[in-house]
Amino acid sequence: MKLAVLDDYQRVALKYADWRSLKGVEVAVFDRPLQDPAQQLAPFDIVCLMRERTAFPKSLIDRLPNLKFISLTGARSPSLDTAACKARGIPVSHTRSAGGGISTVELTWGLIIAGARGLGKGERNMRAGRWHEGIGAGFSLAGKRLGVVGLGNIGARVAAIGKAFGMECVAWSQNLTAEKAAAAGVLFVSKDQLFETADVITIHLVLGERTRGLVRKEDLARLKPGAVLVNTSRGPIIVEPDLLEILKAGKIHAALDVYEREPLPADHPLRSLDNVTLSPHLGYVHDGNYRIFYGDTVENVAAWMSGKPLRVINL
Repeated sequence: MKLAVLDDYQRVALKYADWRSLKGVEVAVFDRPLQDPAQQLAPFDIVCLMRERTAFPKSLIDRLPNLKFISLTGARSPSLDTAACKARGIPVSHTRSAGGGISTVELTWGLIIAGARGLGKGERNMRAGRWHEGIGAGFSLAGKRLGVVGLGNIGARVAAIGKAFGMECVAWSQNLTAEKAAAAGVLFVSKDQLFETADVITIHLVLGERTRGLVRKEDLARLKPGAVLVNTSRGPIIVEPDLLEILKAGKIHAALDVYEREPLPADHPLRSLDNVTLSPHLGYVHDGNYRIFYGDTVENVAAWMSGKPLRVINL
Protein backbone atom coordinates (compact mmCIF):
# COMPACT_ATOMS: atom_id res chain seq x y z
CA MET A 1 0.00 0.00 0.00
CA LYS A 2 1.19 3.50 -0.84
CA LEU A 3 -0.03 6.38 1.33
CA ALA A 4 0.32 10.10 0.60
CA VAL A 5 0.15 12.74 3.33
CA LEU A 6 -0.62 16.04 1.61
CA ASP A 7 0.17 19.66 2.42
CA ASP A 8 2.34 19.15 5.50
CA TYR A 9 3.69 22.68 5.07
CA GLN A 10 5.17 22.77 8.58
CA ARG A 11 6.75 19.32 8.22
CA VAL A 12 5.25 17.99 11.43
CA ALA A 13 2.98 15.12 10.31
CA LEU A 14 5.47 12.33 10.99
CA LYS A 15 6.15 13.42 14.57
CA TYR A 16 2.49 13.68 15.59
CA ALA A 17 1.48 10.05 14.96
CA ASP A 18 2.93 6.54 14.82
CA TRP A 19 2.86 5.98 11.07
CA ARG A 20 5.18 2.94 11.49
CA SER A 21 2.26 1.12 13.11
CA LEU A 22 0.72 0.82 9.64
CA LYS A 23 2.40 -2.41 8.59
CA GLY A 24 2.93 -2.88 4.88
CA VAL A 25 2.26 0.79 4.15
CA GLU A 26 4.78 3.04 2.43
CA VAL A 27 4.25 6.63 3.61
CA ALA A 28 5.18 9.64 1.47
CA VAL A 29 4.81 13.19 2.78
CA PHE A 30 4.26 16.18 0.49
CA ASP A 31 5.25 19.43 2.20
CA ARG A 32 4.48 21.74 -0.72
CA PRO A 33 1.40 22.27 -2.92
CA LEU A 34 1.17 19.71 -5.69
CA GLN A 35 2.04 20.99 -9.15
CA ASP A 36 0.31 18.13 -11.01
CA PRO A 37 -1.95 16.28 -8.53
CA ALA A 38 -3.16 13.63 -10.97
CA GLN A 39 0.37 12.67 -11.99
CA GLN A 40 1.92 12.94 -8.53
CA LEU A 41 -0.85 10.99 -6.77
CA ALA A 42 -1.41 8.33 -9.43
CA PRO A 43 0.57 5.60 -7.59
CA PHE A 44 -1.17 6.03 -4.23
CA ASP A 45 -3.85 3.80 -2.69
CA ILE A 46 -4.48 6.09 0.30
CA VAL A 47 -4.54 9.89 0.46
CA CYS A 48 -4.58 11.87 3.70
CA LEU A 49 -5.92 15.39 3.23
CA MET A 50 -5.34 18.45 5.42
CA ARG A 51 -8.66 20.27 5.37
CA GLU A 52 -9.17 22.18 2.09
CA ARG A 53 -5.51 22.77 1.30
CA THR A 54 -5.61 20.59 -1.84
CA ALA A 55 -8.90 20.53 -3.76
CA PHE A 56 -10.20 17.05 -4.59
CA PRO A 57 -12.92 17.50 -7.24
CA LYS A 58 -14.43 14.67 -9.28
CA SER A 59 -12.16 15.54 -12.19
CA LEU A 60 -9.12 14.64 -10.07
CA ILE A 61 -10.66 11.61 -8.35
CA ASP A 62 -11.53 10.11 -11.74
CA ARG A 63 -7.85 10.32 -12.74
CA LEU A 64 -6.57 8.36 -9.74
CA PRO A 65 -7.19 4.70 -10.62
CA ASN A 66 -5.36 3.32 -7.57
CA LEU A 67 -7.17 5.46 -5.00
CA LYS A 68 -9.05 3.32 -2.48
CA PHE A 69 -9.36 5.38 0.72
CA ILE A 70 -9.23 9.01 1.89
CA SER A 71 -8.73 10.33 5.41
CA LEU A 72 -9.72 13.95 5.93
CA THR A 73 -8.64 16.10 8.87
CA GLY A 74 -11.64 17.85 10.36
CA ALA A 75 -15.30 17.06 9.80
CA ARG A 76 -15.84 18.56 6.35
CA SER A 77 -14.14 19.94 3.29
CA PRO A 78 -16.14 21.78 0.62
CA SER A 79 -13.32 21.17 -1.86
CA LEU A 80 -13.58 17.35 -1.55
CA ASP A 81 -16.23 15.69 -3.73
CA THR A 82 -17.42 12.98 -1.35
CA ALA A 83 -20.19 11.94 -3.75
CA ALA A 84 -17.64 11.21 -6.47
CA CYS A 85 -15.69 9.13 -3.95
CA LYS A 86 -18.85 7.23 -3.02
CA ALA A 87 -19.56 6.53 -6.69
CA ARG A 88 -16.10 5.00 -6.97
CA GLY A 89 -16.54 3.01 -3.76
CA ILE A 90 -13.90 5.09 -1.97
CA PRO A 91 -14.75 5.64 1.70
CA VAL A 92 -13.82 8.98 3.25
CA SER A 93 -13.13 9.02 6.98
CA HIS A 94 -12.83 12.24 8.95
CA THR A 95 -10.94 13.04 12.13
CA ARG A 96 -11.96 14.75 15.30
CA SER A 97 -10.43 18.05 16.37
CA ALA A 98 -9.27 19.74 19.56
CA GLY A 99 -11.62 22.66 19.02
CA GLY A 100 -10.22 24.66 16.12
CA GLY A 101 -12.94 27.23 16.77
CA ILE A 102 -11.35 28.32 20.02
CA SER A 103 -7.94 28.77 18.44
CA THR A 104 -9.52 30.81 15.64
CA VAL A 105 -11.12 33.09 18.23
CA GLU A 106 -7.73 33.57 19.87
CA LEU A 107 -6.02 34.33 16.57
CA THR A 108 -8.79 36.75 15.63
CA TRP A 109 -8.05 38.81 18.71
CA GLY A 110 -4.33 38.71 18.02
CA LEU A 111 -5.03 40.15 14.56
CA ILE A 112 -7.50 42.75 15.89
CA ILE A 113 -4.94 44.06 18.36
CA ALA A 114 -2.15 43.94 15.78
CA GLY A 115 -4.27 45.97 13.36
CA ALA A 116 -5.46 48.50 15.92
CA ARG A 117 -1.97 49.14 17.34
CA GLY A 118 0.22 48.71 14.25
CA LEU A 119 2.12 45.74 15.67
CA GLY A 120 3.01 44.32 12.27
CA LYS A 121 4.78 47.49 11.16
CA GLY A 122 6.28 47.91 14.63
CA GLU A 123 7.80 44.43 14.49
CA ARG A 124 9.24 45.09 11.04
CA ASN A 125 10.68 48.41 12.30
CA MET A 126 12.38 46.76 15.24
CA ARG A 127 14.04 44.11 13.09
CA ALA A 128 15.26 46.82 10.72
CA GLY A 129 16.82 48.89 13.52
CA ARG A 130 14.09 51.54 13.48
CA TRP A 131 11.68 52.69 16.21
CA HIS A 132 8.39 54.61 15.71
CA GLU A 133 9.05 55.64 12.11
CA GLY A 134 5.94 55.35 9.94
CA ILE A 135 3.71 53.91 12.68
CA GLY A 136 0.41 55.66 13.25
CA ALA A 137 -0.97 56.37 16.71
CA GLY A 138 -3.42 53.46 16.49
CA PHE A 139 -6.38 53.23 18.83
CA SER A 140 -7.43 51.61 22.09
CA LEU A 141 -10.29 49.15 21.82
CA ALA A 142 -12.23 50.34 24.87
CA GLY A 143 -15.27 52.35 23.83
CA LYS A 144 -14.96 51.43 20.18
CA ARG A 145 -17.56 49.52 18.14
CA LEU A 146 -16.89 45.91 17.14
CA GLY A 147 -18.87 44.71 14.12
CA VAL A 148 -19.20 40.91 13.93
CA VAL A 149 -20.27 39.48 10.57
CA GLY A 150 -21.64 36.08 11.52
CA LEU A 151 -22.67 35.39 15.11
CA GLY A 152 -22.28 31.62 15.24
CA ASN A 153 -20.08 29.72 17.68
CA ILE A 154 -16.88 31.58 16.77
CA GLY A 155 -18.50 34.97 16.20
CA ALA A 156 -20.31 34.87 19.54
CA ARG A 157 -17.09 34.06 21.38
CA VAL A 158 -15.30 36.90 19.61
CA ALA A 159 -18.10 39.27 20.63
CA ALA A 160 -17.92 38.14 24.27
CA ILE A 161 -14.22 38.99 24.36
CA GLY A 162 -14.95 42.32 22.69
CA LYS A 163 -17.28 43.20 25.56
CA ALA A 164 -14.53 42.27 28.02
CA PHE A 165 -12.37 44.87 26.27
CA GLY A 166 -15.12 47.43 26.82
CA MET A 167 -16.25 47.50 23.19
CA GLU A 168 -19.80 48.02 21.96
CA CYS A 169 -20.65 44.89 19.96
CA VAL A 170 -22.97 44.79 16.96
CA ALA A 171 -23.60 41.96 14.53
CA TRP A 172 -25.19 41.08 11.21
CA SER A 173 -25.54 38.06 8.96
CA GLN A 174 -28.09 36.85 6.44
CA ASN A 175 -29.77 34.56 8.99
CA LEU A 176 -29.27 36.56 12.19
CA THR A 177 -32.29 37.97 14.02
CA ALA A 178 -32.49 40.67 16.67
CA GLU A 179 -33.58 38.02 19.20
CA LYS A 180 -30.58 35.77 18.53
CA ALA A 181 -28.22 38.73 18.73
CA ALA A 182 -29.77 39.88 22.01
CA ALA A 183 -29.34 36.38 23.44
CA ALA A 184 -25.59 36.77 22.81
CA GLY A 185 -25.61 40.24 24.35
CA VAL A 186 -25.05 41.89 20.99
CA LEU A 187 -27.03 44.53 19.11
CA PHE A 188 -28.42 43.46 15.73
CA VAL A 189 -27.88 46.03 12.95
CA SER A 190 -28.16 46.05 9.19
CA LYS A 191 -25.19 45.19 7.01
CA ASP A 192 -24.87 48.81 5.91
CA GLN A 193 -24.97 50.07 9.51
CA LEU A 194 -22.31 47.63 10.58
CA PHE A 195 -19.85 48.65 7.87
CA GLU A 196 -20.58 52.36 8.33
CA THR A 197 -20.22 52.51 12.11
CA ALA A 198 -17.82 49.80 13.30
CA ASP A 199 -14.22 50.57 14.17
CA VAL A 200 -13.30 46.90 13.87
CA ILE A 201 -15.09 44.49 11.52
CA THR A 202 -14.42 40.78 11.88
CA ILE A 203 -15.83 38.06 9.61
CA HIS A 204 -17.00 34.67 10.93
CA LEU A 205 -18.99 32.89 8.23
CA VAL A 206 -18.84 29.53 6.49
CA LEU A 207 -17.91 29.87 2.82
CA GLY A 208 -20.81 28.85 0.57
CA GLU A 209 -22.86 30.01 -2.38
CA ARG A 210 -24.51 32.81 -0.37
CA THR A 211 -21.34 34.04 1.32
CA ARG A 212 -18.85 33.93 -1.55
CA GLY A 213 -18.21 37.57 -2.50
CA LEU A 214 -20.53 38.77 0.27
CA VAL A 215 -18.21 41.67 1.19
CA ARG A 216 -17.60 43.81 -1.86
CA LYS A 217 -16.74 47.29 -3.04
CA GLU A 218 -19.88 49.04 -1.80
CA ASP A 219 -19.46 47.55 1.70
CA LEU A 220 -15.78 48.45 1.92
CA ALA A 221 -16.52 51.99 0.75
CA ARG A 222 -18.70 52.48 3.85
CA LEU A 223 -15.85 51.76 6.27
CA LYS A 224 -14.55 54.54 8.49
CA PRO A 225 -11.08 55.87 7.69
CA GLY A 226 -8.67 53.88 9.87
CA ALA A 227 -11.08 51.00 10.48
CA VAL A 228 -9.63 47.51 10.91
CA LEU A 229 -11.05 44.67 8.80
CA VAL A 230 -10.26 41.14 10.02
CA ASN A 231 -10.87 37.88 8.17
CA THR A 232 -10.11 34.52 9.78
CA SER A 233 -12.91 32.65 7.97
CA ARG A 234 -12.29 32.15 4.24
CA GLY A 235 -10.66 34.49 1.73
CA PRO A 236 -13.34 34.38 -1.01
CA ILE A 237 -15.96 35.88 1.34
CA ILE A 238 -14.33 39.24 0.49
CA VAL A 239 -13.98 40.19 -3.18
CA GLU A 240 -10.19 40.39 -3.38
CA PRO A 241 -9.83 43.06 -6.10
CA ASP A 242 -12.20 45.31 -4.15
CA LEU A 243 -10.19 44.77 -0.97
CA LEU A 244 -6.93 45.55 -2.75
CA GLU A 245 -8.40 48.75 -4.15
CA ILE A 246 -9.38 50.18 -0.75
CA LEU A 247 -6.11 49.05 0.84
CA LYS A 248 -4.03 50.70 -1.87
CA ALA A 249 -5.98 53.89 -1.23
CA GLY A 250 -4.75 53.71 2.39
CA LYS A 251 -8.21 54.14 3.90
CA ILE A 252 -8.25 51.11 6.23
CA HIS A 253 -6.07 48.44 7.78
CA ALA A 254 -6.72 44.76 7.07
CA ALA A 255 -5.60 41.83 9.21
CA LEU A 256 -5.91 38.57 7.29
CA ASP A 257 -5.38 34.88 7.96
CA VAL A 258 -7.14 33.58 4.84
CA TYR A 259 -6.86 34.31 1.13
CA GLU A 260 -8.47 33.73 -2.25
CA ARG A 261 -5.54 31.48 -3.16
CA GLU A 262 -3.53 29.55 -0.60
CA PRO A 263 -0.62 29.45 -0.07
CA LEU A 264 -0.54 33.15 -0.91
CA PRO A 265 1.73 33.59 -3.97
CA ALA A 266 5.12 35.13 -3.21
CA ASP A 267 4.46 38.04 -5.57
CA HIS A 268 0.92 38.76 -4.39
CA PRO A 269 0.25 42.50 -3.95
CA LEU A 270 -1.01 42.00 -0.38
CA ARG A 271 2.57 41.19 0.62
CA SER A 272 3.81 44.63 -0.38
CA LEU A 273 1.18 46.74 1.42
CA ASP A 274 2.11 48.39 4.73
CA ASN A 275 -1.47 48.64 5.98
CA VAL A 276 -2.01 44.87 6.06
CA THR A 277 -1.16 42.37 8.79
CA LEU A 278 -0.79 38.89 7.33
CA SER A 279 -0.70 35.42 8.87
CA PRO A 280 -0.49 32.11 6.90
CA HIS A 281 -3.89 30.54 7.72
CA LEU A 282 -3.11 29.65 11.32
CA GLY A 283 -6.66 29.74 12.68
CA TYR A 284 -6.93 25.99 13.30
CA VAL A 285 -3.18 25.33 13.48
CA HIS A 286 -2.01 24.35 16.95
CA ASP A 287 -0.37 21.44 18.73
CA GLY A 288 -3.56 19.97 20.18
CA ASN A 289 -5.32 19.91 16.82
CA TYR A 290 -2.38 18.35 15.02
CA ARG A 291 -2.06 15.57 17.60
CA ILE A 292 -5.70 14.63 17.07
CA PHE A 293 -5.69 15.21 13.30
CA TYR A 294 -2.72 12.96 12.60
CA GLY A 295 -3.42 10.46 15.38
CA ASP A 296 -6.95 9.94 14.08
CA THR A 297 -5.63 9.76 10.51
CA VAL A 298 -3.44 6.77 11.38
CA GLU A 299 -6.36 5.23 13.28
CA ASN A 300 -8.63 5.76 10.25
CA VAL A 301 -6.17 4.06 7.90
CA ALA A 302 -5.67 1.11 10.25
CA ALA A 303 -9.42 0.67 10.67
CA TRP A 304 -9.99 0.74 6.92
CA MET A 305 -7.21 -1.78 6.34
CA SER A 306 -8.85 -4.09 8.88
CA GLY A 307 -12.16 -3.87 7.03
CA LYS A 308 -13.90 -1.77 9.68
CA PRO A 309 -13.57 1.87 8.63
CA LEU A 310 -14.25 4.57 11.24
CA ARG A 311 -15.98 7.96 11.02
CA VAL A 312 -17.02 7.51 7.39
CA ILE A 313 -18.77 10.61 6.00
CA ASN A 314 -19.91 9.26 2.62
CA LEU A 315 -21.68 6.03 3.54
